[in-house]
Amino acid sequence: MILYFMTILVLILIAPILLSFIKVVKMVLLYKKPISIFQGYRNFEKLLIKETLISEESSSITKIAPFIILSPLLLTLFFLPPVMSGAYYVNFVDAFTITGLISLSTFFLMLLGLDSASSFGGMGASREAFIAALVEPAMILTIFSVSMMANDLGIAQAGVNLSTHFPKEHMASFLFSGISFFILLIAENGRIPVDNPETHLELTMVHEAMILDIGGFYLALIESAASIKFVIFASLFASLFLPFGLHLPIVAAFLVFIGKLFMIAFAIALLEVNTAKLRLFKVPNLLGIAIVFSFLSLITYYVLGA
Repeated sequence: MILYFMTILVLILIAPILLSFIKVVKMVLLYKKPISIFQGYRNFEKLLIKETLISEESSSITKIAPFIILSPLLLTLFFLPPVMSGAYYVNFVDAFTITGLISLSTFFLMLLGLDSASSFGGMGASREAFIAALVEPAMILTIFSVSMMANDLGIAQAGVNLSTHFPKEHMASFLFSGISFFILLIAENGRIPVDNPETHLELTMVHEAMILDIGGFYLALIESAASIKFVIFASLFASLFLPFGLHLPIVAAFLVFIGKLFMIAFAIALLEVNTAKLRLFKVPNLLGIAIVFSFLSLITYYVLGA
């Protein structure tokens, strides 16, 4: 149980570092002076010092929403697969529960954008709903497909089973699921080519548009939620699609898992440097690919057994 809570604490602490690491890699590849890998903590500290500002037109939803945006994501951390052998894990959570908790956080983020009564907030909320409607079914299908290959619908137990017995006989289905989930990881976290987290241009921003009218402590909560959401998706990808290192000694297993998280962050940084942001109405084409691959994974598993 101690390892269980220590893992959750480390994931919370490492979340801002992963997003800063992506920026560092991008700046190095673009021949710019990189920021500190601890810049996420510095930004959090600045937001705590600043005055908390909200729109005069907003209701009590704006004061409640930041806490509800963060809470389901913190709860999701308790349901992730274990990162080392012998650690405690919760096994009754399936694809619907994980997707539902993440969707609840997204829903209140959209409410927050609408509640400010600004054109930017409404635009960002509508775009977020547009993307989420395509992401959620693909995510359920993808995790369900991997769970079937692992012979357990519980996500945590599926991660353990995959590390113990890798489904080589279902390699095609496994690869299809991996491609689908990586696309969903990019889309749900607002990374290029779906969204650009570093811009405030009205034609391109989605996530940033919904949080333009708040600051201070509330903004710190939302930025923390964004970093935790990324570490959730990265952890799921590391546990389900890179299922190795679980049965190493405790310290080695933990270091291997952290290395996998940074490897995923590095891959995203490479993708962002070499990819342009898609037009909004081209995003469904990309998410459609994720849905197609998730269906292909299920069909290949059930029909061909491959």
